[in-house]
Amino acid sequence: MPTIGSRVQQRMPAALLLAAAGLWSAILFADEAPPARKRVAAVVTEYRHNSHADVIVSRLFQTQTLDGQGAVPGMELMSLFTDQVPESDTSRKWSKQYGFRIAETIPEALTLGTGRLAVDGVLLVAEHGSYPTSETGQVQYPKRRLFEQVVKVFRDSGRSVPVFIDKHLADNWQDAKYIYDTARELKFPLMAGSSIPTLWRHPPADVRRDARLKQIVAVSYHTLDAYGFHGLEMIQCLAERRAGGETGIESVTCLTGDAVWAAGTRGVYDRKLLERILSQLKYRPNLTPEMLPDLVKDPVLFSIHYADGVQAHMLTLNGAVGEWSAAWRYDDDTVNSTLFFTQEARPFMHFAYLVDGVDKMMQTRAPSWPVERTLMTSGVLDALLISRKNGGTLLETPYLKFPYQSDWNWKEPPAPPPDRPIDAQ
Repeated sequence: MPTIGSRVQQRMPAALLLAAAGLWSAILFADEAPPARKRVAAVVTEYRHNSHADVIVSRLFQTQTLDGQGAVPGMELMSLFTDQVPESDTSRKWSKQYGFRIAETIPEALTLGTGRLAVDGVLLVAEHGSYPTSETGQVQYPKRRLFEQVVKVFRDSGRSVPVFIDKHLADNWQDAKYIYDTARELKFPLMAGSSIPTLWRHPPADVRRDARLKQIVAVSYHTLDAYGFHGLEMIQCLAERRAGGETGIESVTCLTGDAVWAAGTRGVYDRKLLERILSQLKYRPNLTPEMLPDLVKDPVLFSIHYADGVQAHMLTLNGAVGEWSAAWRYDDDTVNSTLFFTQEARPFMHFAYLVDGVDKMMQTRAPSWPVERTLMTSGVLDALLISRKNGGTLLETPYLKFPYQSDWNWKEPPAPPPDRPIDAQ
């Protein structure tokens, strides 16, 4: 996927940025000391260059720009547990350089060897590594197994701290709901999710708060589990803003192959919204729906039927599309749309705004966005892939008919720093 460095705005010199940051800190904390950094433990599946563990956890010691020159998060990495250690592991090198503990077990990571919980928060990053694949095609990252060990330390210590889980809560509904219910039982703040909702949008648009929606159409690419999840989080962060808030999902359908094009002909998804999306893509301009059958050999359509009648449809269009984008139609038939932009080069700055949200939770013990969003997207991805496995049958999802309210508002991030090579440290 091409990078966006050519469109980065001119940035202030580093010295001026540091001076400005120091001045703002002095103003902000004129009558009090700045808050202490929260001590956190990271539990990851594997830690290698450009893995999710790297682009999330490394920001705690390499700053938000992964080069020691950016903003310092309010979290300090005290310890790290890695479930797997490939030859490409970089965590041991960073441990020696930055002084955090490499723990042999999750209890050691959370207790720092004291036998009692000794950190202020936990980052659980279970993405990447060598793990089996489920019957529906999802990589079975051991999120529940790792989470259960974290929770055991909480129970043994008689107290708990905030937990962030990268991407979905789990690859199946049962484990996702278990994780959610356990956090509620023990009353600790829980956040999860994708970096996609927080990043740049072109144009900078969002669903109007409390507006009535008819339909959302979105496009995605790459794998259905890893990248499909990102696309679903993109849809859900838009849908949850509608009138009445989130009402829950009644049923889902996943179609593949020629059935995707036939669904468009039948009007299952709004082709005008699809045209709007395709017209704003940056790396394949002038793409039209009529061109797609020749370019996309294995199209996939995720269809989501909300309890209040709103429809959402996401097309995975490998061969034609390498971006995330969405368009939506309001009840009065007006339309809006936006392209969700990622920085596909170091320092992958879109992860910085995910880390900012986690940082805020660690400081305040209040989630920056609702974990119910990710409970919903975890469950709907599982259901959609079950529908696909069953030949595209409609799957009713009564367990996803739970409502929630979100007061989270997207805010346009600053322009990213210039792209650096992906293979560079």
